[in-house]
Amino acid sequence: MTRLGGSWQNWARSASVDPVRVERPRTPEGVQRAVQAAAAQSLQVKAVGAGHSFTGIAVAPGVLLDLSDLHGLVSADAATGRATFLAGTRLHRIPALLAPFGLAMENLGDIDRQSLSGAISTGTHGTGARFGGIATQVVGAVLITSAGEFLRVDEHENADLLPAVALGLGALGILVEVTLQCVPAFVLRAIDEPAPLEDVLATLPERVQAHDHFEFYWFPHTQVALTKRQERLPESTRREPLPVLGRWIDETLLSNTVYRAVCGLGRAVPAITPPFNRLAVRLTGDRAYTDRSHRVFTQSRRVRFREMEYALPAENVVPAFRAVRETIARRGWTIEFPIEVRFAAADDLWLSTAHGRHTGYIAVHRYWRADPTEYFNAIEQIMLEHGGRPHWGKLHTLDADRLRELYPRFDDFRAVRDRLDPDRLFRNRHLRRVLGD
Repeated sequence: MTRLGGSWQNWARSASVDPVRVERPRTPEGVQRAVQAAAAQSLQVKAVGAGHSFTGIAVAPGVLLDLSDLHGLVSADAATGRATFLAGTRLHRIPALLAPFGLAMENLGDIDRQSLSGAISTGTHGTGARFGGIATQVVGAVLITSAGEFLRVDEHENADLLPAVALGLGALGILVEVTLQCVPAFVLRAIDEPAPLEDVLATLPERVQAHDHFEFYWFPHTQVALTKRQERLPESTRREPLPVLGRWIDETLLSNTVYRAVCGLGRAVPAITPPFNRLAVRLTGDRAYTDRSHRVFTQSRRVRFREMEYALPAENVVPAFRAVRETIARRGWTIEFPIEVRFAAADDLWLSTAHGRHTGYIAVHRYWRADPTEYFNAIEQIMLEHGGRPHWGKLHTLDADRLRELYPRFDDFRAVRDRLDPDRLFRNRHLRRVLGD
């Protein structure tokens, strides 16, 4: 389906565009025709999933390909654990598609509204020192190149391209199919509990190594860390999910409805933010439950925000975090959103934020109606001083020259881009900044 013009904006309302044309292909062949037509008209073309990236990475001034209708399971094999999906499939739909085969995704981020192609293309990750980001689960892909051709990439065909294509920023072509290496379905035993922040920082390496998945949140203006630790158990383990009412109170009433109201009020009366943060850590983050993996990994996030996240060498997380906390106190800022700290295993994907090193992530947020510039700029300098790499789907100020210094395979990726998209059919302003011309 094609329509002329119309406006598009991302979830965070931090990027928008009025494209020349919007197309909603339902099949890989439909994507191919759209790419060929765009090339014939000298219009640049970009694919859009759920719009959950905070940057302008998906902005399409020419032809916007909305992949919402390109969804579903193509094939799955319980014996090999491999499953192929159409690229626009939303992450939250995948568990039900895998269930008949007894499979699950190995790891997930804490939000599952993204499309599969968008999540891998921007480096979406979860937490767990022994587990990589979602893109590390990719063992195959099919994309449409700028020449309008199908290109299959897996261990049998064009295997040398997989480390680039699995996390490709939308710069190499339009993904139409993605094959994941899945694992047998499992449950997670989760314990969420508050702990003194200084105790958590002093023992952070031990906590990270002791659990399959560990992360913590810190509300500025408090002395408490909200820790989350999870252990992987066989699917046959008895589930003890959160009570429906209790989950609704925590995740809908307190974490979304009340929190949205407080964030809005805090813009007018900043003084209410510190006491509310102290109240929040008393009312939330103290529970234990066992449930299917996807129900534990993910949360409902309805309060709109802006986010910047940096990936650091794992050993630099604590000093960087302390510098962030000191900066907030010294500047006298009132910050309404918690800071999130997570971890990931090293991997070999060329543009992965965890490329070649065990990694910790520090993410900072602001309510979407608040100007994040001063806060984010100050925190970004701290992250860079500690060896940070910015998350590709979240706000940052770096350009290609600076990013080249952070990624050993940056120019290898650019060479693949030159090969697959020599005329820059898939370029936009954001990609010009982060990859250069």
